[in-house]
Amino acid sequence: MSHLVGLLVGRERSFPDALIAEVGKRGTDVSVCYAKVDALRADRPLPYDVLVDRISHDVACYQPVLKQAVLAGTRVINNPFWRIADDKFFNVVLAQRLGLKVPKTYVLPQHAYTEDVSAESLRNLVYPIDWEGVGSDLGYPLYLKPHWGGGWRGVHRVHSLQEMLALYNKSGTQTLIAQEEIPWVQYVRCIVIGKEQVLPALWDPRRSHFERYTKAGESMPALKPELERRLVEDSRTLCHALGYDMNTVEWAIRQDGAAYAIDFMNSAPDLDLSSLGEEKFQWAVGKMADLVIALARDPARAPKHHWLKAMG
Repeated sequence: MSHLVGLLVGRERSFPDALIAEVGKRGTDVSVCYAKVDALRADRPLPYDVLVDRISHDVACYQPVLKQAVLAGTRVINNPFWRIADDKFFNVVLAQRLGLKVPKTYVLPQHAYTEDVSAESLRNLVYPIDWEGVGSDLGYPLYLKPHWGGGWRGVHRVHSLQEMLALYNKSGTQTLIAQEEIPWVQYVRCIVIGKEQVLPALWDPRRSHFERYTKAGESMPALKPELERRLVEDSRTLCHALGYDMNTVEWAIRQDGAAYAIDFMNSAPDLDLSSLGEEKFQWAVGKMADLVIALARDPARAPKHHWLKAMG
């Protein structure tokens, strides 16, 4: 019996093409291809044993398709029900409950609302917001970030109350979080595949996109083995708690060695050859090949959703 893995992707080519080739050369009963999605009837799900989702965060019409696929028994990386529900503020709260260090964080009320939201709809909100209290607690500079989003889009380093208010006043209906700055001497991205396979790598957000992995070792010291082991274990802990089989976990390391989890909601992480460099790229392709082959062959590894239990 043959098994089929489908890839949902955007503009990227190096990772999906390499994954197709890697699985193909292993000579198993599993094959990988680019998934095809037409107008889809409710009783005719896609014909894949596994789907790897790397684009539904930008192409929203894929989201219901992926949830239908789960209902039909397809194993989807990452779980579309959780990926759509996930958010940065919840992740901070979860990491704290897991005993990990995170920056002090506030979620902020929106600046504006749609036309059907009136003052009566907002009666639970305290007004005015205690902006001075937020700034005093977090200290300056602090960061304003979109509550949902990635790729460092819309992230602002804020130096004063006036600057924070000016940015907030331009945010429209977007939900923002305000977060303490963690001064760091090392910044690390852990690439995680299948929750267990973790590759820690120095990553410098100050550099250009294509140099953040490849040139990071020129601007910060190498990781010590003890710190590397701790980051690997803590990244596993986070991904098991979140249920992500494909993720990157970012850590800011202070001068005193304390590691703070900064960003760990990267359900479609950058896995491009031009970004990772050859060695890390080959690691990611190999581990993803291992994962999709295992999932395709073992339906029992699929998440157990409550509606599947109701269906028997």
